[in-house]
Order: sequence, then structure tokens, then C-alpha cells
Amino acid sequence: YIIYSDCLQSRGSFFLSNPSSSGNHMKSIPVFIAVLTVFAFTAGFSQTKKKAADFSLKGADGKIVTLSALKGKVVLVNFWATWCGPCRAEVPGFMEVYEKYKAKGFEIVGISLDEEGWRVVNPFVQWYKITYPVVIGSGKLVESYGGFDVIPTTFLVDQNGAIVKEHIGYMSKEELEKQLRAIL
Repeated sequence: YIIYSDCLQSRGSFFLSNPSSSGNHMKSIPVFIAVLTVFAFTAGFSQTKKKAADFSLKGADGKIVTLSALKGKVVLVNFWATWCGPCRAEVPGFMEVYEKYKAKGFEIVGISLDEEGWRVVNPFVQWYKITYPVVIGSGKLVESYGGFDVIPTTFLVDQNGAIVKEHIGYMSKEELEKQLRAIL
């Protein structure tokens, strides 16, 4: 299948172009343009105000990370994968913001969606020297957060456990700080 971004994941019939099929590939161009247009209008942060799905997942250090246990803090829930270029690019900025704001009640939970699990995630966490909690997620957890098709996808959860912002795609350090200052 043709994948139009290194971080889009094929789910169901989302991608309609298969170069190995005998059909006309030009039929997929209007569909791609329509999908791209919808994505362009929904990319970035969108306002939401629903309760974030709770989870209890084991971190790289063996400790259980539970979202509800972080109530009272602003939490960035970041879905990512080691193979995703924009995901990798976010890490240094996320760590800078985390170190700057964690004493003010800010937490990050990185949820890897790597199918290979800790075998690829542990070396990544060590290489990047990630200081915030990293856990391994699942398709079921993705569904509980709306069933998105693009990573990175990031949710900003307020002190009461409500999702206040959803960001699709790469998030810069500056954008994160801007959103964080508005609710801390």
C-alpha cells in the first residue's frame, strides 16, 4: 500500500491505493486529496472537554503508570512509536518542557505503539535519555482515545482528568509551552 506519511498507519480501508492491485491507481488521488483536506482542517490542536480514558500500564522501570493517579497534575499523553520520524523529533523538546514545568504540576506519559514492545522501546528510551514515564500501549487504548489513525497524537489532560486539547502530528516545544501556560 502507498502510505503518504511515515507515521500514518493503515487501518481498515483508510488507504485505498494498492500499487500491486490491477486497478487504476489514479482513482485513489481524489480520495487522497479529500483525506488530506480533512486532515489539514483538523490538524493541530482541537478543543475537547471529555474525560480522558484511564489506563494502568507498566513502565520501562517496571512501575505501573496510572493516569488517574496523576489527577491534580496537567498530563501530556503522547502516543508515538520509535519508527516515526516526527515522534522522534518531539522528544528533545518534550524533555526540555518536562524538566522546566514538572515542579509546577506537569507530567508527560509517552505511550509507545511499537508492535515489537520493549525490545525496541527500551533502547530508544536509553538512547534519548527520556526522563518522563514511557509505557507500551495497545489498539484497545487507542480506541478509548477516539481511534486515531496518525501518530504522533497527543492529548493534554487537565488537573481534573479532562482532555482539554488534542494535537495530531508533530508538536513543537513552543506549541507545547503555549498550551501548557494556558492551563497551569
